[in-house]
Amino acid sequence: MPETTGILESLAKRAAETPALTALNSPRGSLTCQEVEAQSNQAARAFRRLGLKDGRRAALLVTPGPEMIVIAFGLIKCGAVPVMIDPGIGRKNFKACIDEASPEAFFGIPAAHLGRVLLGWGKKSVKINIVAGTSFPGIGYGLSSLLRRESPDSPDWILPAPDDTAAIVFTSGSTGPSKGVIYTHRMFLAEAAMQKEQFGIRPGEVDLATFPLFALFDPFWETTTVFPDMDFTRPGKVNPRKLIATINKYSATHMFGSPALLNRVSLYGEKNNIKLPSLRRVFSAGAPVPLSVIKRTAGLLSPGAKIHTPYGATEALPVSTIDHEELLRLKEEVPPGSGTCIGRCLPGVTLDIIRITDDPISAWDDSLLVEDGTVGEFTVHGDNVSKQYYRRPDADKLAKIPSADGTVRHRMGDLGYRDSEGRLWFCGRKSHRVTTSSGELYSVMAEGVFNQHPAVFRSALAGIGRVPDQAPVMCIELHKKARGINLEKLTRELLELSGEYACCRRIEKILFHPGFPVDIRHNSKISREKLSLWAEKETRGK
Repeated sequence: MPETTGILESLAKRAAETPALTALNSPRGSLTCQEVEAQSNQAARAFRRLGLKDGRRAALLVTPGPEMIVIAFGLIKCGAVPVMIDPGIGRKNFKACIDEASPEAFFGIPAAHLGRVLLGWGKKSVKINIVAGTSFPGIGYGLSSLLRRESPDSPDWILPAPDDTAAIVFTSGSTGPSKGVIYTHRMFLAEAAMQKEQFGIRPGEVDLATFPLFALFDPFWETTTVFPDMDFTRPGKVNPRKLIATINKYSATHMFGSPALLNRVSLYGEKNNIKLPSLRRVFSAGAPVPLSVIKRTAGLLSPGAKIHTPYGATEALPVSTIDHEELLRLKEEVPPGSGTCIGRCLPGVTLDIIRITDDPISAWDDSLLVEDGTVGEFTVHGDNVSKQYYRRPDADKLAKIPSADGTVRHRMGDLGYRDSEGRLWFCGRKSHRVTTSSGELYSVMAEGVFNQHPAVFRSALAGIGRVPDQAPVMCIELHKKARGINLEKLTRELLELSGEYACCRRIEKILFHPGFPVDIRHNSKISREKLSLWAEKETRGK
């Protein structure tokens, strides 16, 4: 990979070559390439004047749109470190993340600053408050007034080095406590370059950014960003009519959509016989994407368009990918209970599978590896993989494996195996496995069997009791059209169905839940810890 902070260089290049080209469209306004470059230059100068430089941290809680882009690139240009926290993780968790990151500055819309004042976000560390938009009496500097005072010329200070910290991005907390992932400029650029190459993204395309963080790649891709009119913290509640109208208005060529968002959009599209001819590729991640959603979404697209389901995490993205055509073909060839195929590793990423343990691993050793076909834990390393968390040495011990050659492998916390053709199969989170007296059950493998039943919307494996003598329980959420069905008869059918598969051995208890708790970021990842507590209470009560 070139020794460059290519994202910032791409901003300047686009401004010079295509100054009047639209770089961003949103309900909150639009920006040309020249305006993004000039306003982020003004922002960098203003932020430096306030003391934001040399790795100082700044929390960013701004509605996706022009101001968010200008602030993010302004902070990177001045040498400060944006702190990205999902606003949907809840007030208590948000405060914990702010306290952990200890930012010196807080950028936010007026409502965010109100929360900061009333709830004490960053009370001990924040010294600089900037309001997106105009100034707000008693709260902080107004961004627009700060920009007006500064020159739009390119700053003359030294660009950050590849291994300098570019951002601190907090995990969603859907699979454990939120942790700050240290993104270096090398990592940021590697992610953008790998996706551009793998998916064939070309200059002049249009990106519908329903996950705002990915919009920061667009200058490197030389694509136009479109932020739709939606609540980004609740993609599963998106208005499909408005989203489809936005896709067609701007002729979006690619988009990211969580499984919950695509489910909602594809249901509406199928019902109303809608086509999306401009889309060349659709990305979906965050949780396994049901094949029913993939089929419906594919029905909205033109021939040749692809749905990609890349696998990764905040700490490592992307790791592998597979497209919808191969997924649908495998469904006919591979029996249920095999797990979810996540494709093959991308060039530049090394994935090894090691034996399952909850203990820290102090040093890499090849004896940790398992054979192909054996379920183990995924570990990855490459330029796009974070080497450490921010101020979380205990988390580093559990998730990172140092090697003698200086390589740091990240433990994904996910279980799976590699088949004879080199494809990877995801079997579930390590923390979600159920350990019984006769062996371990893996969540995604078992759920794949139960999800075959037409009445089942989704299922989730839970373990009752203590390891190593847990009792497996399968929790079921029904399709809306199946509610009111005879549950005793359905229970018998499900147990008869699952009894044919080794991955479901010893599952003798089924519970029906009115609606699974899911993560905020994607509205798709099941909050299994909450569901397990519910299942234990239900089991004890009965």
